Amino acid sequence: MNEVSPNTAAIDSPPSRVGLIAGWGDFPITVAKTLQEAGVEVYGALLHGHADPKLEQYCKAVQWSGVARFGGKIRFFNRHRVAHVTMAGKLFKTVMFRRFAWLHHLPDWHFLRYFYHHFITNRARRNDDELMLTVVKLYQDAGIHMAAATDFAPQLLIGPGQLTGSVLKESEWNDIAYGWQLAKEMGRLDIGQTVAVHRGVALAVEAVEGTDACIERAGQLCRRGGFTLVKVAKPQQDMRFDVPTIGLQTLQNVHAAGGRVIAFEAHKTIVLNQEDVIKFAQKHRMVLIAVTDAQVEQIKVRVAS
Repeated sequence: MNEVSPNTAAIDSPPSRVGLIAGWGDFPITVAKTLQEAGVEVYGALLHGHADPKLEQYCKAVQWSGVARFGGKIRFFNRHRVAHVTMAGKLFKTVMFRRFAWLHHLPDWHFLRYFYHHFITNRARRNDDELMLTVVKLYQDAGIHMAAATDFAPQLLIGPGQLTGSVLKESEWNDIAYGWQLAKEMGRLDIGQTVAVHRGVALAVEAVEGTDACIERAGQLCRRGGFTLVKVAKPQQDMRFDVPTIGLQTLQNVHAAGGRVIAFEAHKTIVLNQEDVIKFAQKHRMVLIAVTDAQVEQIKVRVAS
């Protein structure tokens, strides 16, 4: 793969206009609203089958298109003199395994040029990092800079500390440390970023099917409930894409599956609708805690002593 410029530091002052490539979920709406409130014109490239139509009210102009219609998105941004874009929202990766999956996304020649070996010859891998870095390269070659969405909405990244719930038991801290170790290794291998643990046993790990399926499987395997969900950033995390995210739906799913604790990486996890998330956790006596590497190392030392 050709070289791609590394992720940049947070933007002190956003440009006057920003392009938003929007997938599924509340995150794109939060980013668009934050930019609009800062006086930035938002130009939305909204992905069919993913983006919420409500995004249109926060954008100066929008274009709906298939995921793989890159040429149209580039022309849309060039037409509106947009030089900085960001990606926000989830892409449903399971569609990659449908028959003729790449045709499902209405590919154009830009897609074929950059993703030929990923989807036609199968000589290149389709893991998250490979695909998304190729997307960044495609826009970079078109003269468009890709920024992290959290550069424009840094308040979505939570600092360390326990947000809700009772004091954790030692066994729960041990589950967090064990889950952290597993999830970091999964992230290093670009498999997933989430693991469910109960009493030192890995119940379920996240792969291409996503976090919700991981939570559901944990609930099916741990009927007694009380498991811990751990979500971390990859050791090589590029904040421009695939940043771990927690929202109200995550908590609802964990509660429905019988989970009690959600631990996530401080400063590197997006928490959407924070007020609603905290209220839900408090109502259902769930523990919501942002953890650091240093805390996990301290737990390991306690366990070893």
